Amino acid sequence: MKKRIPPAAYIFIAMLLGILVGYLIFSHYDKAQAKELAGYISIASDIFLRLIKMVIAPLVFSTLVVGIAHMGDAKSVGRIFGKSLGWFFAASLVSLALGMVMANLLKPGMGVALPPPDAAGVGLATGKFTVKEFFNHLVPKSVAEAMAQNEILQIVVFSMFFGIALAALGERGKNLLAVVDDLSHAMLKITGYVMKFAPVAVFAAMAATVAVNGLEILVSFAVFMRDFYFSLVLLWLILIAAGFVFLKKRIFHLLALIKEAFLLAFATASSEAAYPKLLDALDRFGVKRKISSFVMPMGYSFNLDGSMIYCTFATLFIAQAYGMELSLTTQITMMAVLMLTSKGIAGVPRASLVVIAATLHQFNIPEAGLLVILGIDTFLDMGRSATNAVGNSIASAVVAKWEGGLLSEEEARAAEQAIENEAELRLHG
Repeated sequence: MKKRIPPAAYIFIAMLLGILVGYLIFSHYDKAQAKELAGYISIASDIFLRLIKMVIAPLVFSTLVVGIAHMGDAKSVGRIFGKSLGWFFAASLVSLALGMVMANLLKPGMGVALPPPDAAGVGLATGKFTVKEFFNHLVPKSVAEAMAQNEILQIVVFSMFFGIALAALGERGKNLLAVVDDLSHAMLKITGYVMKFAPVAVFAAMAATVAVNGLEILVSFAVFMRDFYFSLVLLWLILIAAGFVFLKKRIFHLLALIKEAFLLAFATASSEAAYPKLLDALDRFGVKRKISSFVMPMGYSFNLDGSMIYCTFATLFIAQAYGMELSLTTQITMMAVLMLTSKGIAGVPRASLVVIAATLHQFNIPEAGLLVILGIDTFLDMGRSATNAVGNSIASAVVAKWEGGLLSEEEARAAEQAIENEAELRLHG
Protein backbone atom coordinates (compact mmCIF):
# COMPACT_ATOMS: atom_id res chain seq x y z
CA MET A 1 0.00 0.00 0.00
CA LYS A 2 1.26 3.44 -0.95
CA LYS A 3 2.34 5.58 1.96
CA ARG A 4 0.14 8.66 2.27
CA ILE A 5 1.69 12.11 2.52
CA PRO A 6 0.82 13.46 6.00
CA PRO A 7 -1.73 16.33 5.92
CA ALA A 8 0.73 18.43 7.98
CA ALA A 9 3.18 18.24 5.05
CA TYR A 10 0.59 19.74 2.70
CA ILE A 11 -0.01 22.58 5.16
CA PHE A 12 3.72 23.26 5.58
CA ILE A 13 4.28 23.26 1.80
CA ALA A 14 1.28 25.56 1.33
CA MET A 15 2.72 27.94 3.94
CA LEU A 16 6.09 28.12 2.15
CA LEU A 17 4.46 28.60 -1.26
CA GLY A 18 2.26 31.33 0.21
CA ILE A 19 5.30 33.21 1.51
CA LEU A 20 7.00 32.88 -1.90
CA VAL A 21 3.98 34.06 -3.91
CA GLY A 22 3.33 36.88 -1.44
CA TYR A 23 6.92 38.07 -1.71
CA LEU A 24 6.77 38.00 -5.53
CA ILE A 25 3.62 40.12 -5.48
CA PHE A 26 5.16 42.53 -2.97
CA SER A 27 8.32 42.84 -5.12
CA HIS A 28 6.68 43.29 -8.54
CA TYR A 29 3.62 45.45 -7.82
CA ASP A 30 3.11 48.83 -6.19
CA LYS A 31 1.45 49.02 -2.78
CA ALA A 32 -2.08 49.67 -4.06
CA GLN A 33 -1.94 46.83 -6.59
CA ALA A 34 -0.40 44.43 -4.06
CA LYS A 35 -3.14 45.27 -1.56
CA GLU A 36 -5.83 44.70 -4.20
CA LEU A 37 -4.32 41.33 -5.21
CA ALA A 38 -3.98 40.34 -1.55
CA GLY A 39 -7.67 41.12 -1.10
CA TYR A 40 -8.60 38.68 -3.86
CA ILE A 41 -6.19 36.00 -2.60
CA SER A 42 -7.45 36.28 0.98
CA ILE A 43 -10.97 35.37 -0.16
CA ALA A 44 -9.92 31.71 0.12
CA SER A 45 -8.67 32.03 3.70
CA ASP A 46 -11.68 34.18 4.68
CA ILE A 47 -14.08 31.53 3.34
CA PHE A 48 -12.19 28.80 5.20
CA LEU A 49 -12.38 30.69 8.51
CA ARG A 50 -16.09 31.36 7.93
CA LEU A 51 -16.62 27.64 7.29
CA ILE A 52 -14.80 26.86 10.54
CA LYS A 53 -16.98 29.37 12.41
CA MET A 54 -20.02 27.77 10.74
CA VAL A 55 -19.29 24.34 12.26
CA ILE A 56 -17.88 25.41 15.66
CA ALA A 57 -21.17 26.12 17.49
CA PRO A 58 -23.11 22.97 16.48
CA LEU A 59 -19.95 20.86 16.85
CA VAL A 60 -19.26 22.10 20.39
CA PHE A 61 -22.93 21.79 21.37
CA SER A 62 -23.47 18.26 20.04
CA THR A 63 -20.18 16.71 21.21
CA LEU A 64 -20.40 18.38 24.63
CA VAL A 65 -24.04 17.36 25.24
CA VAL A 66 -23.31 13.74 24.29
CA GLY A 67 -20.18 13.72 26.46
CA ILE A 68 -21.94 15.16 29.52
CA ALA A 69 -25.00 12.90 29.11
CA HIS A 70 -22.70 9.87 29.06
CA MET A 71 -21.00 11.02 32.27
CA GLY A 72 -24.28 10.23 33.98
CA ASP A 73 -24.55 12.84 36.73
CA ALA A 74 -23.88 16.45 37.67
CA LYS A 75 -21.25 15.35 40.22
CA SER A 76 -18.99 13.96 37.46
CA VAL A 77 -19.42 17.14 35.42
CA GLY A 78 -18.58 19.30 38.44
CA ARG A 79 -15.47 17.25 39.21
CA ILE A 80 -14.10 17.54 35.66
CA PHE A 81 -15.03 21.23 35.58
CA GLY A 82 -13.10 21.86 38.81
CA LYS A 83 -10.01 19.95 37.68
CA SER A 84 -10.04 21.71 34.31
CA LEU A 85 -10.32 25.15 35.92
CA GLY A 86 -7.48 24.32 38.30
CA TRP A 87 -5.17 23.47 35.37
CA PHE A 88 -6.34 26.48 33.34
CA PHE A 89 -5.68 29.04 36.05
CA ALA A 90 -2.31 27.50 36.92
CA ALA A 91 -1.29 27.56 33.24
CA SER A 92 -2.53 31.15 32.84
CA LEU A 93 -0.59 32.26 35.92
CA VAL A 94 2.61 30.62 34.63
CA SER A 95 2.12 32.17 31.18
CA LEU A 96 1.52 35.67 32.55
CA ALA A 97 4.46 35.40 34.97
CA LEU A 98 6.79 34.12 32.24
CA GLY A 99 5.81 37.02 29.97
CA MET A 100 6.58 39.47 32.78
CA VAL A 101 9.92 37.83 33.65
CA MET A 102 11.10 37.62 30.02
CA ALA A 103 10.12 41.23 29.27
CA ASN A 104 12.16 42.36 32.28
CA LEU A 105 15.15 40.19 31.37
CA LEU A 106 15.26 40.82 27.61
CA LYS A 107 13.93 44.44 27.70
CA PRO A 108 12.71 44.40 24.07
CA GLY A 109 11.35 47.97 24.33
CA MET A 110 14.65 49.55 25.37
CA GLY A 111 16.08 51.73 22.63
CA VAL A 112 12.77 52.16 20.80
CA ALA A 113 12.28 55.56 22.48
CA LEU A 114 8.73 56.39 21.41
CA PRO A 115 7.77 60.07 21.66
CA PRO A 116 4.80 60.93 23.92
CA PRO A 117 1.66 60.70 21.74
CA ASP A 118 -0.65 63.62 21.02
CA ALA A 119 -3.67 61.36 21.31
CA ALA A 120 -3.51 58.17 23.29
CA GLY A 121 -6.50 56.42 21.75
CA VAL A 122 -6.00 53.60 19.28
CA GLY A 123 -9.59 53.07 18.22
CA LEU A 124 -10.09 49.79 20.08
CA ALA A 125 -13.19 49.42 22.21
CA THR A 126 -11.66 48.56 25.56
CA GLY A 127 -14.63 48.79 27.87
CA LYS A 128 -14.39 48.40 31.64
CA PHE A 129 -14.10 44.78 32.71
CA THR A 130 -15.98 43.95 35.90
CA VAL A 131 -16.95 40.77 37.71
CA LYS A 132 -20.61 41.64 37.05
CA GLU A 133 -19.98 41.91 33.30
CA PHE A 134 -18.09 38.63 33.28
CA PHE A 135 -20.94 36.69 34.90
CA ASN A 136 -23.52 38.45 32.73
CA HIS A 137 -21.50 37.37 29.70
CA LEU A 138 -21.28 33.81 31.04
CA VAL A 139 -25.01 33.03 30.75
CA PRO A 140 -26.69 33.42 27.34
CA LYS A 141 -29.77 35.63 27.02
CA SER A 142 -30.73 33.46 24.07
CA VAL A 143 -29.30 30.15 22.88
CA ALA A 144 -29.90 31.23 19.28
CA GLU A 145 -27.92 34.45 19.86
CA ALA A 146 -25.06 32.54 21.51
CA MET A 147 -24.95 30.13 18.56
CA ALA A 148 -25.14 32.94 15.99
CA GLN A 149 -22.33 34.90 17.68
CA ASN A 150 -20.18 31.79 18.31
CA GLU A 151 -20.03 32.63 22.02
CA ILE A 152 -18.22 29.45 23.02
CA LEU A 153 -18.44 30.01 26.78
CA GLN A 154 -22.21 30.62 26.60
CA ILE A 155 -22.67 27.54 24.40
CA VAL A 156 -20.71 25.51 26.97
CA VAL A 157 -23.00 26.71 29.80
CA PHE A 158 -26.19 25.85 27.88
CA SER A 159 -24.76 22.50 26.73
CA MET A 160 -23.90 21.60 30.33
CA PHE A 161 -27.50 22.20 31.43
CA PHE A 162 -28.85 20.35 28.39
CA GLY A 163 -26.55 17.35 28.84
CA ILE A 164 -27.26 17.07 32.59
CA ALA A 165 -31.01 17.30 31.89
CA LEU A 166 -30.80 14.51 29.28
CA ALA A 167 -28.89 12.31 31.73
CA ALA A 168 -31.52 13.01 34.43
CA LEU A 169 -34.35 11.99 32.06
CA GLY A 170 -32.91 8.48 31.84
CA GLU A 171 -34.83 6.27 29.39
CA ARG A 172 -37.06 9.15 28.24
CA GLY A 173 -34.02 11.12 27.13
CA LYS A 174 -32.41 8.33 25.10
CA ASN A 175 -34.19 9.12 21.83
CA LEU A 176 -33.24 12.80 21.98
CA LEU A 177 -29.68 11.86 22.98
CA ALA A 178 -29.49 9.60 19.92
CA VAL A 179 -30.54 12.54 17.73
CA VAL A 180 -27.85 14.78 19.25
CA ASP A 181 -25.31 11.96 18.84
CA ASP A 182 -26.25 11.69 15.15
CA LEU A 183 -25.87 15.47 14.88
CA SER A 184 -22.35 15.25 16.35
CA HIS A 185 -21.37 12.60 13.78
CA ALA A 186 -22.84 14.69 10.97
CA MET A 187 -20.92 17.76 12.17
CA LEU A 188 -17.69 15.75 12.33
CA LYS A 189 -18.29 14.59 8.75
CA ILE A 190 -18.88 18.21 7.62
CA THR A 191 -15.73 19.24 9.50
CA GLY A 192 -13.80 16.61 7.57
CA TYR A 193 -14.96 18.16 4.30
CA VAL A 194 -14.01 21.65 5.48
CA MET A 195 -10.53 20.57 6.62
CA LYS A 196 -9.66 19.28 3.13
CA PHE A 197 -9.66 22.96 2.14
CA ALA A 198 -7.06 23.83 4.83
CA PRO A 199 -3.88 23.85 2.65
CA VAL A 200 -5.51 26.26 0.17
CA ALA A 201 -6.55 28.54 3.03
CA VAL A 202 -3.06 28.45 4.55
CA PHE A 203 -1.51 29.35 1.19
CA ALA A 204 -3.92 32.27 0.76
CA ALA A 205 -3.43 33.59 4.31
CA MET A 206 0.37 33.62 4.03
CA ALA A 207 0.42 35.02 0.48
CA ALA A 208 -1.98 37.85 1.34
CA THR A 209 -0.09 38.82 4.51
CA VAL A 210 3.36 38.89 2.87
CA ALA A 211 2.02 40.59 -0.29
CA VAL A 212 0.87 43.59 1.76
CA ASN A 213 3.65 43.77 4.38
CA GLY A 214 6.61 42.16 2.64
CA LEU A 215 9.39 40.54 4.63
CA GLU A 216 10.88 43.90 5.67
CA ILE A 217 8.31 44.32 8.43
CA LEU A 218 9.75 41.19 10.04
CA VAL A 219 13.25 42.69 9.92
CA SER A 220 12.07 46.03 11.39
CA PHE A 221 10.66 44.36 14.49
CA ALA A 222 13.08 41.43 14.51
CA VAL A 223 14.25 42.00 18.10
CA PHE A 224 10.73 42.18 19.54
CA MET A 225 9.59 39.15 17.52
CA ARG A 226 12.74 37.18 18.34
CA ASP A 227 12.35 37.83 22.06
CA PHE A 228 8.63 36.99 22.02
CA TYR A 229 9.09 33.74 20.10
CA PHE A 230 11.98 32.78 22.37
CA SER A 231 9.63 33.31 25.32
CA LEU A 232 6.98 31.19 23.58
CA VAL A 233 9.47 28.34 23.15
CA LEU A 234 10.21 28.48 26.88
CA LEU A 235 6.47 28.33 27.58
CA TRP A 236 6.14 25.30 25.29
CA LEU A 237 8.93 23.57 27.22
CA ILE A 238 7.21 24.34 30.54
CA LEU A 239 3.85 23.04 29.28
CA ILE A 240 5.48 19.90 27.86
CA ALA A 241 7.37 19.34 31.13
CA ALA A 242 4.11 19.69 33.08
CA GLY A 243 2.47 17.23 30.69
CA PHE A 244 5.41 14.83 31.10
CA VAL A 245 4.84 14.74 34.86
CA PHE A 246 1.40 13.18 34.31
CA LEU A 247 1.63 11.55 30.87
CA LYS A 248 5.29 10.43 30.96
CA LYS A 249 6.73 9.59 27.52
CA ARG A 250 3.28 9.61 25.93
CA ILE A 251 3.45 13.42 25.84
CA PHE A 252 5.79 13.15 22.84
CA HIS A 253 3.30 11.01 20.93
CA LEU A 254 0.63 13.63 21.67
CA LEU A 255 2.89 16.35 20.26
CA ALA A 256 3.40 14.28 17.10
CA LEU A 257 -0.36 13.85 16.71
CA ILE A 258 -1.14 17.57 17.05
CA LYS A 259 1.54 18.81 14.64
CA GLU A 260 -1.02 19.28 11.85
CA ALA A 261 -3.34 21.27 14.12
CA PHE A 262 -0.32 23.25 15.37
CA LEU A 263 0.71 24.22 11.81
CA LEU A 264 -2.88 25.06 10.90
CA ALA A 265 -3.31 27.34 13.93
CA PHE A 266 0.05 28.96 13.18
CA ALA A 267 -0.53 29.55 9.47
CA THR A 268 -4.10 30.86 9.81
CA ALA A 269 -3.41 32.75 13.08
CA SER A 270 -6.64 31.19 14.37
CA SER A 271 -7.08 28.89 17.36
CA GLU A 272 -10.60 28.07 16.14
CA ALA A 273 -9.25 26.70 12.85
CA ALA A 274 -7.35 24.01 14.76
CA TYR A 275 -10.26 22.92 16.99
CA PRO A 276 -11.58 20.03 14.83
CA LYS A 277 -8.06 18.73 14.16
CA LEU A 278 -7.25 18.82 17.88
CA LEU A 279 -10.37 16.79 18.71
CA ASP A 280 -9.31 14.21 16.12
CA ALA A 281 -5.73 14.12 17.50
CA LEU A 282 -7.03 13.62 21.05
CA ASP A 283 -9.23 10.75 19.84
CA ARG A 284 -6.14 9.12 18.33
CA PHE A 285 -4.19 9.70 21.54
CA GLY A 286 -6.83 7.85 23.54
CA VAL A 287 -8.65 10.71 25.28
CA LYS A 288 -12.28 9.72 25.64
CA ARG A 289 -14.56 12.04 23.69
CA LYS A 290 -16.67 12.81 26.77
CA ILE A 291 -13.55 14.44 28.30
CA SER A 292 -12.10 16.21 25.24
CA SER A 293 -15.47 17.60 24.12
CA PHE A 294 -15.87 19.14 27.58
CA VAL A 295 -12.34 20.39 28.30
CA MET A 296 -11.49 21.77 24.84
CA PRO A 297 -14.37 24.30 24.54
CA MET A 298 -13.68 25.48 28.09
CA GLY A 299 -10.02 25.85 27.20
CA TYR A 300 -10.91 28.20 24.36
CA SER A 301 -12.26 30.60 26.98
CA PHE A 302 -10.06 29.95 30.00
CA ASN A 303 -6.79 28.47 28.72
CA LEU A 304 -5.30 30.75 26.07
CA ASP A 305 -1.69 30.38 27.20
CA GLY A 306 -0.20 32.06 24.12
CA SER A 307 -2.47 35.06 24.58
CA MET A 308 -1.60 35.27 28.28
CA ILE A 309 2.17 35.45 27.80
CA TYR A 310 1.67 38.03 25.04
CA CYS A 311 -0.46 40.29 27.27
CA THR A 312 2.27 40.84 29.88
CA PHE A 313 5.14 40.79 27.37
CA ALA A 314 3.57 43.35 25.00
CA THR A 315 2.29 45.61 27.79
CA LEU A 316 5.76 45.85 29.35
CA PHE A 317 7.33 46.29 25.89
CA ILE A 318 5.16 49.38 25.30
CA ALA A 319 5.95 50.75 28.77
CA GLN A 320 9.69 50.27 28.09
CA ALA A 321 9.34 51.91 24.66
CA TYR A 322 7.98 55.04 26.37
CA GLY A 323 10.78 54.94 28.95
CA MET A 324 8.42 54.12 31.83
CA GLU A 325 9.78 52.24 34.83
CA LEU A 326 7.11 50.07 36.45
CA SER A 327 7.71 48.83 39.99
CA LEU A 328 7.47 45.12 40.80
CA THR A 329 4.30 45.81 42.81
CA THR A 330 2.72 47.54 39.81
CA GLN A 331 3.69 44.67 37.52
CA ILE A 332 2.23 42.05 39.88
CA THR A 333 -0.97 44.11 40.13
CA MET A 334 -1.03 44.31 36.34
CA MET A 335 -0.66 40.53 36.15
CA ALA A 336 -3.61 40.05 38.51
CA VAL A 337 -5.74 42.45 36.44
CA LEU A 338 -4.81 40.60 33.24
CA MET A 339 -5.68 37.25 34.86
CA LEU A 340 -9.22 38.48 35.54
CA THR A 341 -9.95 40.62 32.48
CA SER A 342 -8.69 38.08 29.97
CA LYS A 343 -11.24 35.48 31.10
CA GLY A 344 -14.27 37.53 30.09
CA ILE A 345 -13.64 38.30 26.43
CA ALA A 346 -13.94 34.94 24.68
CA GLY A 347 -14.95 35.43 21.06
CA VAL A 348 -13.76 39.05 20.83
CA PRO A 349 -11.81 39.66 17.59
CA ARG A 350 -8.13 40.36 18.35
CA ALA A 351 -8.92 39.68 21.99
CA SER A 352 -5.30 40.07 23.16
CA LEU A 353 -5.11 43.59 21.71
CA VAL A 354 -8.37 44.57 23.42
CA VAL A 355 -7.11 43.29 26.78
CA ILE A 356 -3.76 45.05 26.34
CA ALA A 357 -5.47 48.33 25.38
CA ALA A 358 -7.65 48.14 28.49
CA THR A 359 -4.62 47.37 30.68
CA LEU A 360 -2.55 50.23 29.23
CA HIS A 361 -5.37 52.63 30.05
CA GLN A 362 -5.71 51.37 33.64
CA PHE A 363 -1.99 51.84 34.32
CA ASN A 364 -1.64 55.20 32.53
CA ILE A 365 0.57 53.84 29.75
CA PRO A 366 -0.15 55.59 26.41
CA GLU A 367 -2.53 53.37 24.42
CA ALA A 368 -1.05 54.69 21.18
CA GLY A 369 1.92 52.43 21.88
CA LEU A 370 -0.28 49.57 20.70
CA LEU A 371 -0.05 50.98 17.18
CA VAL A 372 3.67 50.16 17.20
CA ILE A 373 3.00 46.41 17.27
CA LEU A 374 -0.27 46.48 15.34
CA GLY A 375 1.55 46.12 12.02
CA ILE A 376 3.18 42.83 12.99
CA ASP A 377 0.32 41.50 15.11
CA THR A 378 -0.62 38.91 12.48
CA PHE A 379 2.84 37.33 12.73
CA LEU A 380 2.66 37.40 16.53
CA ASP A 381 -0.89 36.03 16.49
CA MET A 382 0.42 32.97 14.63
CA GLY A 383 2.60 32.05 17.60
CA ARG A 384 -0.15 32.83 20.10
CA SER A 385 -2.70 30.67 18.28
CA ALA A 386 -0.30 27.73 17.90
CA THR A 387 0.58 27.95 21.61
CA ASN A 388 -3.11 27.97 22.54
CA ALA A 389 -3.49 24.74 20.54
CA VAL A 390 -0.58 23.09 22.38
CA GLY A 391 -1.82 24.24 25.79
CA ASN A 392 -5.38 23.01 25.30
CA SER A 393 -4.38 19.61 23.93
CA ILE A 394 -2.04 18.98 26.88
CA ALA A 395 -4.72 20.19 29.31
CA SER A 396 -7.31 17.79 27.83
CA ALA A 397 -4.92 14.83 27.99
CA VAL A 398 -3.90 15.56 31.59
CA VAL A 399 -7.50 16.00 32.81
CA ALA A 400 -8.40 12.75 31.03
CA LYS A 401 -5.52 11.03 32.87
CA TRP A 402 -6.77 12.40 36.20
CA GLU A 403 -10.32 11.23 35.45
CA GLY A 404 -9.41 7.76 34.18
CA GLY A 405 -10.61 8.84 30.75
CA LEU A 406 -7.33 8.11 28.95
CA LEU A 407 -6.96 4.79 27.15
CA SER A 408 -3.86 2.69 27.76
CA GLU A 409 -1.13 2.83 25.12
CA GLU A 410 -2.27 -0.49 23.62
CA GLU A 411 -5.93 0.60 23.52
CA ALA A 412 -4.95 3.98 22.09
CA ARG A 413 -2.90 2.33 19.33
CA ALA A 414 -5.88 0.16 18.43
CA ALA A 415 -8.18 3.20 18.42
CA GLU A 416 -5.72 5.15 16.27
CA GLN A 417 -5.48 2.25 13.80
CA ALA A 418 -9.28 2.07 13.62
CA ILE A 419 -9.44 5.79 12.84
CA GLU A 420 -6.74 5.34 10.17
CA ASN A 421 -8.66 2.44 8.60
CA GLU A 422 -11.86 4.48 8.56
CA ALA A 423 -9.99 7.37 6.91
CA GLU A 424 -8.63 4.98 4.25
CA LEU A 425 -12.12 3.66 3.55
CA ARG A 426 -13.47 7.19 3.18
CA LEU A 427 -10.56 8.07 0.87
CA HIS A 428 -10.95 5.06 -1.44
CA GLY A 429 -14.58 4.26 -0.89
